[in-house]
This record gives sequence, structure tokens and C-alpha cells, in this order.
Amino acid sequence: MQQYHKLKYKNIITLLLSIIFAFILSRFEVLHQFLLNLGNFGYIGAFIAGILFVSTFTVATGAVILLVLAEKLSPVEIGIIAGLGAVIGDFVIFKFVRDGLTDEIREVYEKIDHNNHLLKILHTKYFSWMFPVFGAIVIASPLPDEIGVSLMGIGKIKIYKFLILSFILNATGIFLVVSASKFIRP
Repeated sequence: MQQYHKLKYKNIITLLLSIIFAFILSRFEVLHQFLLNLGNFGYIGAFIAGILFVSTFTVATGAVILLVLAEKLSPVEIGIIAGLGAVIGDFVIFKFVRDGLTDEIREVYEKIDHNNHLLKILHTKYFSWMFPVFGAIVIASPLPDEIGVSLMGIGKIKIYKFLILSFILNATGIFLVVSASKFIRP
């Protein structure tokens, strides 16, 4: 374990390993069935579905659980409870990006672009406000949140503001998805 902490790009390696691990886990039918049965656990299922709803690898499963729960619970309740779960999922991503991945990617980028042309453009007054705005749009949408959370982490938003914004955006987005499913059902 000490060797891992000495690695130069441990966050990039962790990211790649987690993608491989998620891909391998997605192939196990038993795990998939367990996750789909979370819809039978009411509010606990909604909370866990919220956590799953924010990741690229688990968004489909999270959405299915939420839609199953929509048959039993009100969209407002699902939005609030799943929104709280989504905040936890987003916060894990946020901390990972902010506490090391950004620095490692910047270091690799600086080796490629010695003059930092892209960074200079992105840190102008025209672009600096766009990171949090685009991040918020992605988080509120049914799209997976990794990109939006990363943009907000790069934008140096304060943690408490991120948590509040994440809850409001996720709860609203989940509420809208669940509410829309009631009108679309045959």
C-alpha cells in the first residue's frame, strides 16, 4: 500500500482501475438483479438509486430503480431522497477531482503544451464563469454527472455551495425525470 501512495499519477491510475472494475462488475447478473430489486426497498432504494444516478456506469440502473419507485412513491419524495443520495455520489466525484486528479492532469498537460495555450484561454474572464454554469446544466440533466462535477471542481467552487447546488439540481432533475415517466407510460 505504501508503494501506491508513492506513485506519481495515483489518481489517474485509480480512475482507470475504477473504470475497469465497474465494467467487470457490470457483467455479473447477480449484482445487476440485486440493484434492480432495490426498487422494493422504498426510501432506502431511492437513496441508493440517487447515488447510482450520478455515474456513467450506473445511471441506467439508477434510472430503472427510480422508475420502479415512481409506481409506489410520489415524485417529490423520490426527488428529495434520491437527490440526497446523488449529493453523496457527486461529492465523492468532486473530492476525487479536486483533491488530486486535476493536479495530475495539469502536470501531464504541461508536459505536452509547454506554453499552456489552452490554460491561458480557459482562465480568461470569458471562460472562467462557464465552468460552474455548464457543470450545473450537466448535473441538472439526466446525463451522468462526472463532467459537470469535474467542471465545478475545476471552477474552484466552495464545498458547501457545491453541496447545496448539487442537491437542488439533482433533486430537481430526478423529480422531472420521474414526473415525466408518469406521463409517458402506456
